[in-house]
Amino acid sequence: MKKNIRNFDLEEIKEMVVGLGQPAFRAEQIFQWLYKKGVDDFFQMTDIPQDMRNYLSENFSVDFLKLVEKFVSQDGTKKFLFRLSDGNYIESVMIPEEDRITVCVSTQVGCKFGCVFCASGKIGFIRNLDVSEILGQILFIRFKENVRISNIVFMGMGEPFDNYDSVLKAIKIINEKNGLNIGARKITVSTAGIVPCIKKFSDFGKQVRLSISLHAPDDRTRSLLMPINNKYSVSELLNACKYYISHTGRRITFEYILIEDVNDTEKHLFQLIKIVKGLDADINVIPFSPVEGINFRCPDMEKISWFVAELKRHSIRATVRYSRGKDIKAACGQLAGRRFDVEKKNR
Repeated sequence: MKKNIRNFDLEEIKEMVVGLGQPAFRAEQIFQWLYKKGVDDFFQMTDIPQDMRNYLSENFSVDFLKLVEKFVSQDGTKKFLFRLSDGNYIESVMIPEEDRITVCVSTQVGCKFGCVFCASGKIGFIRNLDVSEILGQILFIRFKENVRISNIVFMGMGEPFDNYDSVLKAIKIINEKNGLNIGARKITVSTAGIVPCIKKFSDFGKQVRLSISLHAPDDRTRSLLMPINNKYSVSELLNACKYYISHTGRRITFEYILIEDVNDTEKHLFQLIKIVKGLDADINVIPFSPVEGINFRCPDMEKISWFVAELKRHSIRATVRYSRGKDIKAACGQLAGRRFDVEKKNR
């Protein structure tokens, strides 16, 4: 089976074309056809010599992901269900707003970390996505949907830092001027808290935003919600965050899914204030979105407003981030559910 050429970055393609006796600038031409024009056929690359196009066609694929179904929410959010070449499914989400269009990208089929509020964790870990599959989600929306994408968030299915090398390679191509040319500050990576990778990410050298799925301020509650906390405690996670901030000079964002009677009490609030105060960080408070088979509830509006107001009163930058696309199961924690529906439909 041919490897998708989008698994290779600009330097690797340059090395290949030079090795074939072609000038190095051919790599930039190929890159522009792949990412500026979104071709899915090497023979559409009209300024590439015929023998070079023949070689590429014989040795690589350039296919787009296969769309199984597209869902459109009442709020304009769109969810895309893709079937991969091995029969597995992933989902991606496009969120249109007045000043931006954000694409939420998956990095794995399933997830091994088992956060109890998340549908992806329910199916377990199947495999990592390769670079072309990560990029393929963005490219489909860019060229098949004809959407000018402004922001990318790695917050879909899977844990991005558990597929570290492929995710960073994809980011470089997204950011590359001959690639998708999306600014680093408009790219966000969200992690459940793999401490060594947070520290490693400090040396990445690009101004990509980092988001931490915190969801509880103490070990007892966080371990209940996120088994990863049994390996990397809250204090270890916070130390890694401090290391990242001091080494990069960049703010981080803590994501905090608010769940009724689980992590929304006064005790949790003041523990959260205590551990975050003084850090160069923002907090996104995310009201829980229902997931089939998970018996958590979202707090009422009064509780949500009180929680955020108290954070602000203590000089912590906090906002409520209401998840979009709940009616199509595209909200935070809901991705992967449609996979089972499709399998049932195909039986």
